[in-house]
Amino acid sequence: MAAPPPTWNSAQYLRFQHDRTLPCRDLAHRIYLEAPESVVDLGCGTGTSTEVIAERWPIARLVGVDSSAEMLEGARASRTPAEWVLADLRSWNPPEPFDLVFSNAALQWLPDHAQLLPRLLGWVRPGGALAFQVPARGDPPAAWVTAIDTLRRRDRWRETAAADEAASNVLELSAYYDILSPRVARIELWDTEYHHVLDGPSAVVEWVKGTALRRWLPRLEARGEQTEFLTELTREMERLYPPQPDGKVIFPFLRRFVIAYR
Repeated sequence: MAAPPPTWNSAQYLRFQHDRTLPCRDLAHRIYLEAPESVVDLGCGTGTSTEVIAERWPIARLVGVDSSAEMLEGARASRTPAEWVLADLRSWNPPEPFDLVFSNAALQWLPDHAQLLPRLLGWVRPGGALAFQVPARGDPPAAWVTAIDTLRRRDRWRETAAADEAASNVLELSAYYDILSPRVARIELWDTEYHHVLDGPSAVVEWVKGTALRRWLPRLEARGEQTEFLTELTREMERLYPPQPDGKVIFPFLRRFVIAYR
């Protein structure tokens, strides 16, 4: 049996809510469905992505699904009119198909996309769409990715190092095309590199604490090593992302987008 997903820190994740929501808005406004009657938001988190969907299609029936009770607590406290479902996407199946199956920065946590995506496509009604975006490492990988990987490989941290499962799950655009194109009428794929303006190199560390490091930090904390690791990582970020004259840093972040129309 697979291990349960780690706890999400919703407050940490929402520290960069505006920047994290930009790709979601770009994805939603690129989807050419005039008036979907039903939309499911997979990995809805605190409901910010579901709110974007509600703004885009205000009369659609919305369902938000997430495996984190902490995240869904925030979603239920929002004003977004949706049905909130606590479930693991690896085993959950909807009672009926949707006009749009939507996911913003969640599918990277699920393995074997070659099997996953046809399953998700089966939840889409004819004439509907499957649309998702996931973070991508880049080729070569982004500087912050390389910095974390380098620290993980040091003898000091190797014993507690957690594999970067999210990064290894994300496929190339050509692979997504090969998986989905025989099953759909039309497919759109693209990458976008966002350049986020953050409040100094330490803010880059705070960003990755909310996502890429969330599986590893609890292990380090249990060993009393979290502070030391984050200090080392902050030094690396100061070297990799020198501040602009106003003290801000420009933080590039690559996202991968797919929309498949049935």
